[in-house]
Order: sequence, then structure tokens, then C-alpha cells
Amino acid sequence: MVSVPRLVIAAPASGSGKTTVATGLMAAFAERGLAVSPHKVGPDYIDPGYHALATGRPGRNLDAYMCGPGLVAPLFAHGSSGCDLAVVEGVMGLYDGASGQGELASTAQVSKLLRAPVVLVVDASSQSRSVAALVHGFASWDPEVRIGGVILNKVASDRHESLLREALDESGLPVLGVLRRAPQVATPSRHLGLVPVAERQTDAVDAVRAMGDRVREGCDLDALLALARSAPALPDEAWEPEPLPSPGVRPVVAVAGGAAFTFAYAEHAELLTAAGAEVVVFDPLHDEKLPAGTAGLVIGGGFPEVYAPELSANEPLRRAVTDLARSGAPVAAECAGLLYLARELDGRPMCGVLDASARMSDRLTLGYRQAVAVSDSVLAVAGTRLRGHEFHRTVLEPGAGETPAWGLHQPERRVEGFVQGGVHASYLHTHWAAEPGVARRFVEQCRG
Repeated sequence: MVSVPRLVIAAPASGSGKTTVATGLMAAFAERGLAVSPHKVGPDYIDPGYHALATGRPGRNLDAYMCGPGLVAPLFAHGSSGCDLAVVEGVMGLYDGASGQGELASTAQVSKLLRAPVVLVVDASSQSRSVAALVHGFASWDPEVRIGGVILNKVASDRHESLLREALDESGLPVLGVLRRAPQVATPSRHLGLVPVAERQTDAVDAVRAMGDRVREGCDLDALLALARSAPALPDEAWEPEPLPSPGVRPVVAVAGGAAFTFAYAEHAELLTAAGAEVVVFDPLHDEKLPAGTAGLVIGGGFPEVYAPELSANEPLRRAVTDLARSGAPVAAECAGLLYLARELDGRPMCGVLDASARMSDRLTLGYRQAVAVSDSVLAVAGTRLRGHEFHRTVLEPGAGETPAWGLHQPERRVEGFVQGGVHASYLHTHWAAEPGVARRFVEQCRG
């Protein structure tokens, strides 16, 4: 049984203030001495970095599309084990999910899978009595979604607050917090959302502290904690990466990190470790060598386009990566990793493992994908089906090698990525908890 107190922070629409409230709550409760488990609905990699900064624990994603609804509660139980409180930040509007698939992957669905009360963050800047109709509509749309209270954001004055509270008195839902209009907390954005924590450590610490201060001053933390404690126990067992009975030799798997490669799910490293690997993180911006004894390489997502000059200038590491790939060692690259392995990025030399050229684009490629492995690779045998997510503003030419990595079936049919020797490189982000055999296969390939 999972009995961790929990809250889901949702909103009628994006831009309402979910991230400020969720991160601020995490920081405020952590400051009280509570062990707070941070979670994010959907595939987003950036918000969990701020959550981790606020709580001192890994930010974890709960994605009912990529992992399936059945894994949401077990993954939540795994991440929140031993904690006093879990705070789950929603995605988009409360009822928005995978396009054309009903409630799938929505915040509402996750709240039901977790049997967690929802706190609705409402941008009240341009309304007064109408807020009651808005809240009533969201609270009554799905009777299985339990909205336990409202936090009003961008409230202009005492008079405005009074009008809003009076209107909401009729809704029967308590106002659990009021945040006044204020200059935006310094969380700068760019082409793929917020700037990751790893790129602005000092400023990010200040931003998280400011969010915590705003929430502490404007919200009833005791009432919010009481609401979290009203969540019933979950019958689900916690997900755990299954360890090999006798791992024998532990091959070194180098995992790219640092400011240029910040997109990673915490479960991936856990799965690699359970499969018998020694996971060592390195920074392609600064390290001129791969970790000693590297037998396999994982390069996840991030922002190589922002750091193209620095990545290109680190010629010793580029040569080391190229030599490793050409030796036939297993290399798994997603999105940013794909670009790093290309011949060039925006005209700057990269590793040259793949005969492809990448450049920035005005077009955002974004969305969930259904994928099937086209051929055998270090990650999967041909025919393996996974669900993934694309999220980039770059174009790679060609977009697929002679042996593509994936056949995609949503929204259009196409092949994508490269399987070349021991290299598997693709734009597609995947969550290995959905198919633990991926990590086990990769580590076995590293053993040779």
C-alpha cells in the first residue's frame, strides 16, 4: 500500500502559474523540514530540474502515454518512497492530454490513477464573479476528479480578492491561496521552454527561493497539507528496476550530462545500474576524455545547438566519441545526442559518426509518437514497439540512415533515425521503464 500524502497542481490552461505554485510549494514544504517528492505529468524534462532544486530529490515524470496508465502509480510509489509529501505538477490544462485520445496522459487521468486531490491554479487577472463559473465547470466535468481547492493567481488588489472569494463561496470549494500580481519570477525561457537549471545554477536557486517565498506568503500551507493527507492509500506496489541475479563484470556506461545534455529520466540510470552497469556521468563541454574503461555511451537530450561552439571546440572528446562508435561499442543517442553524433550542427563540426548535417529551424516538432524498431540494434530487436515523444527545433538531413532506427506511426507514417554498427541514434525520446529490456539489452551489448 502507498500512503504518501499527495497533491496534484493543475490549471484550466497553460500559463496560469502551475510551475510557480508547484515549485513554490515544494520549496516551502521542504523548508519546513518535510521530505518532498517532486513529480511532473507528461514528458517535460525542464520543470523537474527546478523541482529537484526545490526538494533535493530527483524530479520524476509520470507519463501515461509513454509508460502506460498501469505504470503511473507504481512509478509514483517508487519515487515517493519514504517521503512525507508528494507534489505533482500537471501539464497544460487539467483535461488536456494526448491529441485525439480522450483523457490519455492528461493531468486529470493521472490524478485519478493516483487518487490524489487536485488544487486548481486560476489566473484571475481578468475576471471576478466569472471565476465561480469557471471553477464549477472544471470541478463538475468529471466526477472522478476530486478538486479540493483553488489557488488564485495574479490577483490585483484587496478589493479584487474580496470579489473573487465572495464568488467562490457559492462554489463550495475553499480558496487555499491568493498570489498577487507581481513581476515574473526570473525563470527565463527560450525556444523549448524554461532554461534548464544546469545552465543557470545560481540564478535558478534564487528563482526557486523566490517561488517558495511567494507561495509561503500567499497560501495556507496547513490547509494544503491537510488536503494532501486526505488522499487514500493506493494498492499499487512500487516499481523497481529488476536487478540481474549475478551481474558479473560491471561495464562502464558513460552518460552525457552537464549544461548541454540535461534531458534524462532518473529511471534510465537506475535501470542501467540494475542491469549491471557502472554508470558514470561526464560533461562533453569540459571533459576531454570519456570515463576510464567506457564500454558504452548514452547521450540524451538537451540543447547542443546553444553550445555548438563549445562542443565543437572540444576536439579531443569528439575524437574519443568517434573512435568509440567506430569500434562497434554500444552508443545510444536521443535528440541532442543525435545532433552531437552528426557531421555538423549549424555549420560547426560535431563527431561525424553519422553522415548527416543538422541545423536550427523555425519549426517546432512536438508530440507523442508510436514507434516500432525497424531493425535489430543495441537497444531493441526488430519489431519492438515503444511509445515516445519528439521535441525539437532542429532539422537533420537526411533524417534517416540506410538502416533507420524507428518506423513512426503517428501522426504520419515515416522512418527516422540511424542504426549503424553499435550506434542507435534518433530524435525520439523514450522512457525505458515502459520496456526494461532496453536497458538490459544495452548493458549486455556493453559486455561484448
